[in-house]
Amino acid sequence: MENKSLQNIDILQFQTDLLTWYYENLRDLPWRKDQDPYKVWVSEIMLQQTRVDTVIPYFERFMELYPTIFHLADAEEQEVLKMWEGLGYYSRARNLHEAVKEVVSSYEGLVPKDGKKLEKLKGIGPYTKGAILSIAFNQAEPAVDGNVMRVLSRLLFITDNISEHRTRKNFEAYVRQLINHEDPAAFNQALMELGALICKPKNPSCEACPVRIHCKAYEEKVQAQLPVKTKAKKQRKIPYVSLVITNGADEYLIEKRPETGLLANLWQFPMFPIADIGYEHLSTWMKAQYGIELKNIKKVSEIRHVFSHIIWEIDVCLAEVTEKLEEMPDVKFVHKDELSNYPFPVPHLKMREFIK
Repeated sequence: MENKSLQNIDILQFQTDLLTWYYENLRDLPWRKDQDPYKVWVSEIMLQQTRVDTVIPYFERFMELYPTIFHLADAEEQEVLKMWEGLGYYSRARNLHEAVKEVVSSYEGLVPKDGKKLEKLKGIGPYTKGAILSIAFNQAEPAVDGNVMRVLSRLLFITDNISEHRTRKNFEAYVRQLINHEDPAAFNQALMELGALICKPKNPSCEACPVRIHCKAYEEKVQAQLPVKTKAKKQRKIPYVSLVITNGADEYLIEKRPETGLLANLWQFPMFPIADIGYEHLSTWMKAQYGIELKNIKKVSEIRHVFSHIIWEIDVCLAEVTEKLEEMPDVKFVHKDELSNYPFPVPHLKMREFIK
């Protein structure tokens, strides 16, 4: 992939400037202690759409419980989800868990260093594949994430829409031409680090940038206008009601979410789209669905939780029951002291605060 801006860059000097800055300023992060492919893999999955400061304690706890790929492969899914609780995007955890089991069964527990094998594992896309191959195996493969696209958009003055798949492929081609073949692990991490610390989305610290002499956007004073990205579609709002129900014995009703779809296999307090039921029919609905009648229903809070495509607007209600719950799979009363043993999504973790 040819680009006129690349023709005007002293690639060797760019590599030198970037890597010198990186080795002088790289952050002390737990997944950088070594190049263990398993640790690199886990960290890259956790870092998807998640801040570094948020990931650090999760990564450290995860490695303490699952120090090797074999430990994670042997773990129960519910335990893995519990360890991921609060980190969000739980499909990452489920896919990672399935993929490491595949590595154990098919590759004797050794993360493949072959890109074609690696990309067939669940949850590994082009970026994660490139990150593992370059960081863990020192292969000169591109690892293009949002930080890298932002840096290169400005560096090369690229006005293509970074939301398009074609543009990402183009950026991968640019990285192949720019990458340092002697130290591709550091080069890719340096591009990401530059985007995270210096070439930020808003108010980039251009005067502190180690490669600003190579940057076409800085030269033209248009860095604030790049990268070009189409606005995401407006999220759809869905009103829910969630019921924190006690049976009077310090036990609370929880249910397991379906095996597929959003927040699969996590636990929650019963929750329904209120537009489908209506407050006046809550007791009737619970009787039909769970065989119990509610009393003393009281709204105590409102919780708003934003996903990438939808927004949950949840009315939280406390309620009581007196009769015994009929036996049902994945629905049960649990003592309040044992609720912490179950993996809950963030909005339902907040609801536990209303339990006295």
